Amino acid sequence: MSIFSRSQRYYDAIYSGKDYAQEAAYVKQLIARHKRSDGNALLDVACGTGGHVPYLRDDFAYEGLDLDPEMLALARQRFPDITFHQGDMTDFALGRQFDVVTCLFGSIANVKTGQRLRQAITTLAGHLRPGGVLLVGRFLSPQEWIPGYPHALFVDQPDLKLARLCVSKVAGAEVKGGNVAILDFHYLVATPEGIEYFTEHHELGLFTEDEYLAAFQQAGLVALHDREWMGGRGMYIGVRAPAIPVLERDHER
Repeated sequence: MSIFSRSQRYYDAIYSGKDYAQEAAYVKQLIARHKRSDGNALLDVACGTGGHVPYLRDDFAYEGLDLDPEMLALARQRFPDITFHQGDMTDFALGRQFDVVTCLFGSIANVKTGQRLRQAITTLAGHLRPGGVLLVGRFLSPQEWIPGYPHALFVDQPDLKLARLCVSKVAGAEVKGGNVAILDFHYLVATPEGIEYFTEHHELGLFTEDEYLAAFQQAGLVALHDREWMGGRGMYIGVRAPAIPVLERDHER
């Protein structure tokens, strides 16, 4: 089940301040720097409504994957010529491999626990061709998360007025497997159809750098941490070893 249980139709408005073009440009720089395979097939995991599609489709054979069917319906409506798959990042199997696999905007935190982080990275790595590159945008670490911090986001458009409020919390002992951030979002939304109020409960894993790097290494990838992504949020980069060409033996004379 998606964590965006009620807010999918407002997702693009809520994140309208994201600079998808700038993010895609930085992603392309990282790919050019680290990819060793010859192809250009790209799988964007946790693609949401397809915000990066316009800025990646001309350089790559883009496909998207997301857990949320409503998000995918919006993406398919916007980009009917793009292939989108429904699947969970921890265990999907598309039956083929890509030169680039991305999981951006801290979406990896939705796996919530260390065990599922390792499972997800192994699944993503399994869809890489030899020499391919995996890019995973990190979420916050346990040390960076501040419980008790009030958050507010507002949307002011002609036909949409929206307020999203929450106070950050951290899970107690009832959540096993690691540190978990809790965000109980409260939405108040006004549209021409009327006013509605609803809540969403989000649980996001707070992983350390060692946990990320260990998950990449366990998946057989050479890993490093680029710290410049999203104003210092950081991106983990994993490269699958290129295929070693088989050299023909010299025939005996």
